[in-house]
Parts: sequence; C-alpha cells; structure tokens
Amino acid sequence: MNGTSRGPSMHDVAALAGVSHQTVSRVINGSANLRPATRERVLAAIEELGYRRNMAARALVTGRTHSIGVLTPGEPNFGKMSSVQAVEHAMREAGYFPLVTSSASESESIAEALEFLNNRSIEALVVVAPHDMVLTQLEGMKADLPVITLQTGGYDAGHAVAIDQAHGVRVAIDYLRSMGHTRIQHLSGPSDYFEAQLRRSAFDEAVTAHGLAEFETLEGDWRADSGYACGTRVDPDATAVFCSNDQMALGLIHALSDAGRSVPGDVSVVGFDDIPESAHSLPPLTTIHQDFEGVGHRAVELILAQLDDEPAPEGGPLTPWLVERQSVARI
Repeated sequence: MNGTSRGPSMHDVAALAGVSHQTVSRVINGSANLRPATRERVLAAIEELGYRRNMAARALVTGRTHSIGVLTPGEPNFGKMSSVQAVEHAMREAGYFPLVTSSASESESIAEALEFLNNRSIEALVVVAPHDMVLTQLEGMKADLPVITLQTGGYDAGHAVAIDQAHGVRVAIDYLRSMGHTRIQHLSGPSDYFEAQLRRSAFDEAVTAHGLAEFETLEGDWRADSGYACGTRVDPDATAVFCSNDQMALGLIHALSDAGRSVPGDVSVVGFDDIPESAHSLPPLTTIHQDFEGVGHRAVELILAQLDDEPAPEGGPLTPWLVERQSVARI
C-alpha cells in the first residue's frame, strides 16, 4: 500500500446497493424513471459510504460543468445580496453550482473578477451591475456564454432582470400626496449608480407633473451614516422626505430626532427596499418593497432558457409595492 486512500466510487455505491453504476448515475442526476425502492436503496448506500461526485471527472465526460459564475459588488448592500442569494438558491434547485466572487467599484478589480470567472469553465454568467463601470468591463470581456445582468433598470444591457424603479417612486410620491404632502425633499443615492439615477429622475418627473415644491436634492452613499449627515440638511419647509433606500432613511430619522424634530409629527419619511430592519425602526418605516427574490429567480430562468436553447420567458421589470407603516402622517 502506498499510504493513500481513495474515496468511495460510483461502482462502490452500485455494489453496496446491488444495482448497476448506470442506475446510480440516474439516481444522482434525478431521473424520474426509477422505482422508489431502488432509489431509496441507492441513496442509503450513498449516505453510508459518504460518496461525493467527482465534478471534474463528470465535466470531462459530459463536456459540461454545471457551474454558473456570479459577480457581485464588493460593498455590502441589502438589495444586491438578497438578489444574489435568490440566484444561488434557484441555481441549486435547477442542479447548477454557483461560483460567486466580488469586485471593488474599480475598473481593474471588475475586469480581474470577470476574468477569474471566465477562466473557471462556467457555462453562464450572472452579473450584478450597479453602475457603468461593470457594463463597460462586461462588454469588453471575450466570452461566448449566456450573460444576465441584475437590476440595471431601464438601461440597455442585453439580457437584464430589473425592478421597475420609476414605478416604485411614483407609488411613494402618490402615497405622500394622498396624505396631503406637496413639499417633499429627496435624499438620493450616489449619482453613479443606476438605481439612484432612475429614482432621482422619476422623483424629478413627479415634482414637475404634480406641481410640487422644489427643494435641493440631498445625495447620500446608501449607508445610514450618510442619511444621518443629510438629515441635518433637511429643508425646514419640507414636510416629507423620500429616501432612495431604507438605510439612509434610518440615518435620516436618527438625525431628525437628534435635532428635536419628530417623525412623522414634524417630518414624514418614506424609504425604498423594505429591509427587515425597517419594520422595527422608531417609528416603523413606510417603504417601497422590492422583490429581490423574484429578481434572482427570473435571472436563473433566463439563464436556463439560453443554456437549453429555449425561448426566453416573457416578463418585463418586476413591480415593487408600498408597505405602509407609521413614518408618514396626514397633514
């Protein structure tokens, strides 16, 4: 003996279960044409032996890796991470394996991350594309494989899955108007992010369309700290603030409270995203709910359709909706 030991093979599983190795392969690959008793016997043998598939060997035989690359932004963000988690779950349910990596918001880092994924024999690529730099690097990548981008809104990025940002803004502003507010200030996200651009544009359109009072747009960076900083600059004539995400809204509420202004007594606040914490702020935050899980599942549906050479499933941007809590008062 040479001191090394191999793991259990498919043939070992077949011998223990009393079936052929082809039957073991059919069980592993989820074939429906098997007797339940046979399937259970094979699964019991797999469990007893601790058998694990050799994916590298399988790829050599089939010519397929069943792996899909996922590129995420390096900075933590509830919406992006929620979509990526949904993508991972949907991939696994479909029998694919996600290979996830992240990049900083710099061209060189994005290019390196894309090259890393492309060199790992992935069959498709899902890219969270929050700003222009990602799309620019993606266009320059030499890869003959299906690519899906997430949450690029109304921008032309090929096969994209998005949430209708403008609709969400209109719902928020219409709700504030229904509560009597015509003096609404906007706390936007960073100007180089697609979602921030779309929400700010939709907000400006709503102000013009409804003849609302115009205020300086406050710009944050998605973080609660920036919301707090902007909260010290809320115009005293504004009766409401529409925030481009919930984290900034929470920081803004904190700043208003520190300044002796109550929410919603003095200033009403609406957020965007519906993060879990928004239900537990003081007061609980009225916000726009984005279906991040739906984004992830839609992305995988599009990927699988391309891999199987089938028509892409129909459907435009997903529709967000209002979650009414206690941060808005009627005036």
